[in-house]
Amino acid sequence: MSGAVSLLRPAATNPATRPELTEALRASVAAKAAAARELLAAAVAELGANGEITFANSFGAEDMVLTDLILGGKLPIEIFSLDTGRLPAETYTLMGEVEQRYGTKLKVFFPDATAVEQFVRSEGINAFYDSVELRKACCGIRKMEPLRRALAGKKAWVTGLRAAQSVTRTGLALREFDAGNGLEKFNPLSDWTEAEVWAYIRMNEVPYNALHDQFYPSIGCAPCTRAIALGEDVRAGRWWWEDPASKECGLHVKKS
Repeated sequence: MSGAVSLLRPAATNPATRPELTEALRASVAAKAAAARELLAAAVAELGANGEITFANSFGAEDMVLTDLILGGKLPIEIFSLDTGRLPAETYTLMGEVEQRYGTKLKVFFPDATAVEQFVRSEGINAFYDSVELRKACCGIRKMEPLRRALAGKKAWVTGLRAAQSVTRTGLALREFDAGNGLEKFNPLSDWTEAEVWAYIRMNEVPYNALHDQFYPSIGCAPCTRAIALGEDVRAGRWWWEDPASKECGLHVKKS
Protein backbone atom coordinates (compact mmCIF):
# COMPACT_ATOMS: atom_id res chain seq x y z
CA MET A 1 0.00 0.00 0.00
CA SER A 2 1.26 3.48 -0.85
CA GLY A 3 2.58 5.73 1.91
CA ALA A 4 0.67 8.70 0.53
CA VAL A 5 -1.15 10.89 3.03
CA SER A 6 -4.92 10.57 3.17
CA LEU A 7 -7.74 11.17 5.62
CA LEU A 8 -7.76 7.42 6.30
CA ARG A 9 -4.04 7.18 6.87
CA PRO A 10 -2.50 10.41 8.18
CA ALA A 11 1.21 11.07 8.03
CA ALA A 12 3.30 9.89 10.99
CA THR A 13 4.36 13.46 11.80
CA ASN A 14 2.94 16.86 10.97
CA PRO A 15 5.51 18.86 8.97
CA ALA A 16 3.65 22.10 9.69
CA THR A 17 4.59 21.98 13.38
CA ARG A 18 8.27 21.39 12.66
CA PRO A 19 9.41 23.86 10.00
CA GLU A 20 13.04 23.90 8.94
CA LEU A 21 14.69 26.56 11.07
CA THR A 22 16.67 28.31 8.34
CA GLU A 23 18.65 31.46 9.04
CA ALA A 24 16.07 33.48 7.10
CA LEU A 25 13.18 32.07 9.13
CA ARG A 26 14.99 32.64 12.41
CA ALA A 27 15.70 36.24 11.44
CA SER A 28 12.11 36.83 10.38
CA VAL A 29 10.77 35.41 13.65
CA ALA A 30 13.19 37.47 15.73
CA ALA A 31 12.15 40.67 13.94
CA LYS A 32 8.43 39.97 14.20
CA ALA A 33 8.67 38.92 17.85
CA ALA A 34 10.44 42.19 18.63
CA ALA A 35 7.73 44.12 16.78
CA ALA A 36 5.00 42.24 18.70
CA ARG A 37 6.67 43.04 22.03
CA GLU A 38 6.97 46.69 21.00
CA LEU A 39 3.27 46.82 20.05
CA LEU A 40 2.20 45.25 23.35
CA ALA A 41 4.48 47.52 25.39
CA ALA A 42 3.12 50.57 23.56
CA ALA A 43 -0.43 49.42 24.28
CA VAL A 44 0.38 49.16 27.97
CA ALA A 45 2.01 52.61 27.99
CA GLU A 46 -1.04 54.14 26.31
CA LEU A 47 -3.90 52.29 27.96
CA GLY A 48 -2.63 51.25 31.37
CA ALA A 49 -0.58 48.72 33.32
CA ASN A 50 -3.20 47.79 35.93
CA GLY A 51 -5.40 45.27 34.16
CA GLU A 52 -6.87 47.61 31.57
CA ILE A 53 -5.62 45.31 28.79
CA THR A 54 -6.51 41.62 28.64
CA PHE A 55 -5.46 38.78 26.37
CA ALA A 56 -7.99 36.20 25.17
CA ASN A 57 -6.07 32.91 25.27
CA SER A 58 -7.64 29.88 23.58
CA PHE A 59 -4.38 27.89 23.82
CA GLY A 60 -3.85 27.49 20.10
CA ALA A 61 -0.33 27.80 18.68
CA GLU A 62 -0.65 31.55 18.06
CA ASP A 63 -1.95 32.15 21.57
CA MET A 64 0.95 30.22 23.03
CA VAL A 65 3.35 32.54 21.22
CA LEU A 66 1.60 35.52 22.79
CA THR A 67 1.48 33.81 26.19
CA ASP A 68 5.25 33.43 26.04
CA LEU A 69 5.75 37.03 24.90
CA ILE A 70 3.51 38.40 27.66
CA LEU A 71 4.49 36.20 30.59
CA GLY A 72 8.08 35.69 29.51
CA GLY A 73 8.44 39.44 29.06
CA LYS A 74 6.59 40.18 32.32
CA LEU A 75 4.21 42.52 30.53
CA PRO A 76 1.35 43.74 32.77
CA ILE A 77 -1.38 42.30 30.55
CA GLU A 78 -4.10 40.12 32.04
CA ILE A 79 -4.66 36.70 30.48
CA PHE A 80 -8.03 34.97 30.44
CA SER A 81 -9.54 31.91 28.79
CA LEU A 82 -13.06 30.71 28.02
CA ASP A 83 -13.92 27.18 29.12
CA THR A 84 -16.95 26.22 27.04
CA GLY A 85 -17.41 22.93 28.87
CA ARG A 86 -16.63 20.96 25.70
CA LEU A 87 -12.92 21.51 25.22
CA PRO A 88 -10.60 18.62 24.24
CA ALA A 89 -8.71 16.89 27.05
CA GLU A 90 -5.46 18.04 25.43
CA THR A 91 -6.43 21.67 25.96
CA TYR A 92 -6.91 21.15 29.69
CA THR A 93 -3.54 19.39 29.84
CA LEU A 94 -1.92 22.42 28.21
CA MET A 95 -3.63 24.76 30.67
CA GLY A 96 -1.91 22.90 33.49
CA GLU A 97 1.43 23.00 31.68
CA VAL A 98 1.13 26.77 31.23
CA GLU A 99 0.45 27.32 34.92
CA GLN A 100 3.51 25.26 35.85
CA ARG A 101 5.83 26.65 33.18
CA TYR A 102 5.10 30.32 33.89
CA GLY A 103 4.20 30.14 37.58
CA THR A 104 0.74 31.62 37.08
CA LYS A 105 -2.90 30.83 37.73
CA LEU A 106 -5.24 31.18 34.77
CA LYS A 107 -8.34 33.35 34.87
CA VAL A 108 -11.03 31.13 33.36
CA PHE A 109 -14.59 32.16 32.50
CA PHE A 110 -17.38 29.59 32.22
CA PRO A 111 -20.78 29.81 30.49
CA ASP A 112 -23.92 30.35 32.53
CA ALA A 113 -24.99 26.86 33.66
CA THR A 114 -28.72 27.61 33.47
CA ALA A 115 -28.42 28.90 29.89
CA VAL A 116 -26.50 25.78 28.84
CA GLU A 117 -29.04 23.49 30.49
CA GLN A 118 -31.97 25.23 28.82
CA PHE A 119 -30.33 25.12 25.38
CA VAL A 120 -29.46 21.41 25.64
CA ARG A 121 -32.92 20.48 26.95
CA SER A 122 -34.74 22.39 24.23
CA GLU A 123 -32.46 21.78 21.22
CA GLY A 124 -30.42 18.66 22.03
CA ILE A 125 -26.90 17.87 23.17
CA ASN A 126 -25.37 18.25 19.67
CA ALA A 127 -27.83 20.72 18.17
CA PHE A 128 -24.98 22.76 16.65
CA TYR A 129 -24.75 20.20 13.83
CA ASP A 130 -28.35 20.85 12.76
CA SER A 131 -28.06 24.43 11.48
CA VAL A 132 -25.80 27.47 11.41
CA GLU A 133 -28.34 29.29 13.58
CA LEU A 134 -28.22 26.64 16.31
CA ARG A 135 -24.44 26.43 16.12
CA LYS A 136 -24.15 30.19 16.58
CA ALA A 137 -26.68 30.03 19.41
CA CYS A 138 -24.46 27.46 21.14
CA CYS A 139 -21.40 29.66 20.59
CA GLY A 140 -23.36 32.60 21.93
CA ILE A 141 -24.04 30.83 25.21
CA ARG A 142 -20.68 29.11 25.61
CA LYS A 143 -18.40 31.84 24.24
CA MET A 144 -20.00 35.22 23.57
CA GLU A 145 -21.68 35.77 26.94
CA PRO A 146 -18.57 34.77 28.94
CA LEU A 147 -16.46 36.97 26.65
CA ARG A 148 -18.63 39.99 27.47
CA ARG A 149 -17.98 39.38 31.15
CA ALA A 150 -14.26 38.94 30.54
CA LEU A 151 -14.03 42.23 28.63
CA ALA A 152 -16.23 44.26 30.97
CA GLY A 153 -14.41 47.36 32.16
CA LYS A 154 -11.38 46.79 29.92
CA LYS A 155 -9.86 49.34 27.56
CA ALA A 156 -8.38 46.83 25.11
CA TRP A 157 -7.97 43.15 24.36
CA VAL A 158 -5.26 41.18 22.61
CA THR A 159 -5.87 38.26 20.24
CA GLY A 160 -3.77 35.70 18.40
CA LEU A 161 -5.57 36.19 15.09
CA ARG A 162 -3.59 36.00 11.85
CA ALA A 163 -4.77 37.40 8.51
CA ALA A 164 -3.75 34.20 6.70
CA GLN A 165 -5.95 31.95 8.84
CA SER A 166 -9.23 32.41 7.02
CA VAL A 167 -11.15 34.24 4.29
CA THR A 168 -13.01 35.94 7.14
CA ARG A 169 -9.76 37.46 8.45
CA THR A 170 -8.12 38.94 5.36
CA GLY A 171 -6.93 42.50 5.79
CA LEU A 172 -6.61 42.05 9.56
CA ALA A 173 -5.00 45.12 11.12
CA LEU A 174 -2.46 45.08 13.93
CA ARG A 175 -4.78 47.45 15.79
CA GLU A 176 -8.46 48.16 15.28
CA PHE A 177 -11.45 49.40 17.23
CA ASP A 178 -13.83 46.65 18.24
CA ALA A 179 -17.20 48.39 17.86
CA GLY A 180 -19.12 45.36 19.08
CA ASN A 181 -17.36 45.35 22.44
CA GLY A 182 -16.51 49.06 22.56
CA LEU A 183 -12.75 48.81 23.08
CA GLU A 184 -9.43 48.66 21.27
CA LYS A 185 -8.29 45.35 19.81
CA PHE A 186 -4.68 44.37 19.16
CA ASN A 187 -3.64 41.55 16.80
CA PRO A 188 0.17 41.40 17.19
CA LEU A 189 0.52 38.29 15.00
CA SER A 190 -1.61 39.60 12.15
CA ASP A 191 1.17 39.36 9.56
CA TRP A 192 2.82 36.17 10.86
CA THR A 193 2.90 33.03 8.76
CA GLU A 194 2.16 29.59 10.18
CA ALA A 195 5.84 28.68 9.74
CA GLU A 196 6.88 31.73 11.78
CA VAL A 197 4.48 30.78 14.58
CA TRP A 198 5.90 27.28 14.79
CA ALA A 199 9.47 28.47 14.44
CA TYR A 200 8.97 30.72 17.47
CA ILE A 201 7.52 27.81 19.45
CA ARG A 202 10.45 25.55 18.53
CA MET A 203 13.11 28.22 19.07
CA ASN A 204 11.77 29.11 22.52
CA GLU A 205 10.56 25.64 23.57
CA VAL A 206 7.05 26.95 24.20
CA PRO A 207 4.50 24.33 25.34
CA TYR A 208 1.66 23.68 22.88
CA ASN A 209 -1.47 21.61 22.38
CA ALA A 210 -0.62 17.99 21.49
CA LEU A 211 -3.47 17.97 18.95
CA HIS A 212 -1.41 20.21 16.66
CA ASP A 213 0.92 17.29 15.97
CA GLN A 214 -2.14 15.24 14.98
CA PHE A 215 -3.05 17.68 12.16
CA TYR A 216 -5.31 20.02 14.16
CA PRO A 217 -4.03 23.49 13.16
CA SER A 218 -7.07 25.24 14.67
CA ILE A 219 -8.56 23.91 17.92
CA GLY A 220 -11.86 24.83 19.50
CA CYS A 221 -14.54 22.72 21.14
CA ALA A 222 -13.99 18.98 20.69
CA PRO A 223 -17.18 18.19 18.71
CA CYS A 224 -16.62 21.16 16.38
CA THR A 225 -12.98 20.44 15.54
CA ARG A 226 -11.41 17.75 13.37
CA ALA A 227 -8.00 16.99 11.91
CA ILE A 228 -7.27 18.16 8.37
CA ALA A 229 -5.48 16.56 5.42
CA LEU A 230 -2.25 17.97 4.07
CA GLY A 231 -3.04 20.83 1.72
CA GLU A 232 -6.37 21.73 3.31
CA ASP A 233 -6.98 25.25 4.59
CA VAL A 234 -5.85 25.68 8.21
CA ARG A 235 -9.43 26.44 9.27
CA ALA A 236 -10.94 23.51 7.37
CA GLY A 237 -11.25 21.49 10.57
CA ARG A 238 -13.44 24.05 12.32
CA TRP A 239 -17.21 23.65 11.75
CA TRP A 240 -16.31 21.66 8.63
CA TRP A 241 -19.96 21.08 7.75
CA GLU A 242 -20.51 24.82 7.14
CA ASP A 243 -19.64 27.23 4.35
CA PRO A 244 -16.18 28.83 4.89
CA ALA A 245 -17.73 32.32 4.92
CA SER A 246 -19.66 31.51 8.11
CA LYS A 247 -16.80 29.94 10.06
CA GLU A 248 -16.64 32.32 13.01
CA CYS A 249 -18.17 31.82 16.43
CA GLY A 250 -18.88 35.52 16.88
CA LEU A 251 -15.87 36.42 19.01
CA HIS A 252 -14.17 38.23 16.12
CA VAL A 253 -17.05 39.26 13.85
CA LYS A 254 -16.82 42.96 13.05
CA LYS A 255 -19.83 45.18 13.65
CA SER A 256 -20.26 48.41 11.79
